[in-house]
Amino acid sequence: MDAKELIQINNEKRKQLKKENLKYYEDMLVYIRLSYDASELEMEETLSELLDHLLEAQKEGRSAKEVFGEEPKQYADEIIGALPRMVTKERLKFFTMAILYFFASVSIFSALFTVVGYFINLNSLTQEIMVGSLAIRTVLSVPIAFLLLYGVIQYLRWSCFKNINKVVEFLMFWLFGIMAVGIFMGLIFITPDIGPVVDVPFYVTAFVGLLIYFAARMIRKSI
Repeated sequence: MDAKELIQINNEKRKQLKKENLKYYEDMLVYIRLSYDASELEMEETLSELLDHLLEAQKEGRSAKEVFGEEPKQYADEIIGALPRMVTKERLKFFTMAILYFFASVSIFSALFTVVGYFINLNSLTQEIMVGSLAIRTVLSVPIAFLLLYGVIQYLRWSCFKNINKVVEFLMFWLFGIMAVGIFMGLIFITPDIGPVVDVPFYVTAFVGLLIYFAARMIRKSI
């Protein structure tokens, strides 16, 4: 059984948990799954075992706190420490997959914005792209994207096992989203105009984005 099948089974089994136990377990699940250097299959097998153990305890009238203790973060850290690490090949695939998903999103959204801009009479269906400028933005956007992603992951791990007001959390993500968009927009404006100009129709951008997306999906399935 692979990790994807285990995740689907886990999603179904979780529906049997009571509200308090579900909150406790889902915090552990998110915290452990965000340990991106652990082997995914081993991680999902461990989460499945924890869920089975908790469901059995629930039938006996015991709560998640009685089963796993009052310090879920500490218990989750112990589990993570015992999990095997990703091998170098898996890490490389994971890194490549993340980069491809990022560029696929950029390409597809760029094509969508071009189409929307055309219908509101802001631009044509063809983009003028300076090859040199595009290369600079590409090189700089990768580390920026990973830093932003790392920040989100660290926040999500920190927020596990805490009762954070949903409105406050929404505002924090909203502000973070505005900041992220501002950073990438700033990158576009500060990049100097370098290299030859190429006219690229929106459908070419969309097609390239879809190709990159399916390449990322193929890598995802091989991990």
